Amino acid sequence: MESSRRRTVAELVAARWGDHRPGLWFEGRALSQHEVAAGAATRAALLADLLPPGAHIGVLLDNTPEYPLWLAAAALARTAVAGINPTRRGPELARDILHTECRILVTERTHLPLLTGLELPGVRMLVTGTPEYADLLVPYADARPDASAATPGDRLLLYFTSGSTGAPKAAICSQGRLAAAGRSLVDQFGVRADDVHYICMPMFHGNAVIADWAPALAAGAGVALRRRFSASGFLTDVREYGATYFTYVGRAVQYILATEARPDDRDHALRLGFGTEAGAVDAAAFERRFGVPLVEGYGSSEGGAAVQWSPGTPAGAVGRAAPGLVVLDPETRAECPPAEFDTGGRLLNGDEAIGELVNRGPNPFEGYWRNPEAEAERRRDGGYWTGDLFYRDADGYLYFAGRTDDRLRVDSENLAAAMIENILARYEGAGAVAVYAVPDPVTGDQVMAAIAGSFEPAAFAEFLAAQPDLGTKMAPRFVRVVERMPVTATNKIHRARLRKEGVRCADPVWWRPPGEQAYRRLTGKESKGLSLPRETLQRCAARDSNPGPAD
Repeated sequence: MESSRRRTVAELVAARWGDHRPGLWFEGRALSQHEVAAGAATRAALLADLLPPGAHIGVLLDNTPEYPLWLAAAALARTAVAGINPTRRGPELARDILHTECRILVTERTHLPLLTGLELPGVRMLVTGTPEYADLLVPYADARPDASAATPGDRLLLYFTSGSTGAPKAAICSQGRLAAAGRSLVDQFGVRADDVHYICMPMFHGNAVIADWAPALAAGAGVALRRRFSASGFLTDVREYGATYFTYVGRAVQYILATEARPDDRDHALRLGFGTEAGAVDAAAFERRFGVPLVEGYGSSEGGAAVQWSPGTPAGAVGRAAPGLVVLDPETRAECPPAEFDTGGRLLNGDEAIGELVNRGPNPFEGYWRNPEAEAERRRDGGYWTGDLFYRDADGYLYFAGRTDDRLRVDSENLAAAMIENILARYEGAGAVAVYAVPDPVTGDQVMAAIAGSFEPAAFAEFLAAQPDLGTKMAPRFVRVVERMPVTATNKIHRARLRKEGVRCADPVWWRPPGEQAYRRLTGKESKGLSLPRETLQRCAARDSNPGPAD
């Protein structure tokens, strides 16, 4: 049976039986493709004795070989894996496990302290790497992978995603959707069976599973695992495993670029990086240094909308809008007009052109587990509302402008944080940049930026004045200088924390008083004098309450 006809993840797993090529590398160890399939079959047989089809298991692991083995086992056993975030604590961690109705929790010794004292009624613990765990698997060692019962509609993943408010939502992904996503990326990037996919992003997040593991599985390619992302270990791993492809999210690319450059930085087999939020400046710097192009893609975490890059896509754009994708004004529901640019590339009509990306065509969104309110928020007026801001040029190309809660309202003008970040990223001293709103004492917002790296106030003011595409309202009123940017467990900037701390934070903050162009250090007395209206504080508090991990 051709790979293109395999419609379930279970079929893709079973196809590796008898394939004795290297299939999985981890910390000096290697398993063949056959051994991976056999390990999955062993665990699937155990699951079949412990749980009925359709049940859920939680996986609280670092990126060890046990993670993909349990994903593959769940597919064969027609159960679903809930990826449990190890940065969650106490009641929040217990809530994630219980909300997804996990009957079994697979974890490891290093994470046992996280579970101490938690009330998890009805949840059986399997601790990998222990004698008890090994003994459980022994009776099933001769199992063979059987994909005959699996269907494309079988639920396979429950992965947590969130906006800016409320508890994280568990998005549903079926075997059919994951297999189709893997095949699509194989076709898009020409993934071959002799490729090696380097997975350094956490596997509890959809990016690592959907954009890295799934295409490797669909193509029969190998997988190399990094327990946790390490910028300093990135190139060493890539060379050791002969990695050819990797995915990234958030600021991982910036951390890699911050490592010391070496004459042999291009001595590796990598040919492609695929991800999001690297930014044009960092993507260009990465390709110059390592000789590896980064392809910025866009895909709603829940699968409701996607934009593919193609040759000819203008710089800064994500790709051309497919049929059904429109940019709408969230208030009027009307389609936003095309973007207009001046000769310097500055967006002239951002207030009108920036809106929310909506998919009015078919989409594979499969809902949230036990969260009809969140589903209704996504499915409105006959479309799928992504929660992400975009603008569209006259030729139909889409430009990412941030999340809807990253919109700033300055002097009655709507601004998008992502656009300002792309400009500030050009500042020579900036290792990482985040732009976010802080309340204006009178009405609306003021622009605040956090910069990781070196900051010289006079040079920064001169830099801003020289940027042709920096609008008059975009220049940051406040600049927070951080040693290291706060990030979520998936290496995305922790914007909710930055917004919540505002100008009254432990790091040094520089500001431009009204009517001035130069930056000076904000004193404690001045920060206390920046009184905030009650309604603005309430708005920010509501927006950032219990943010959980970022999408």
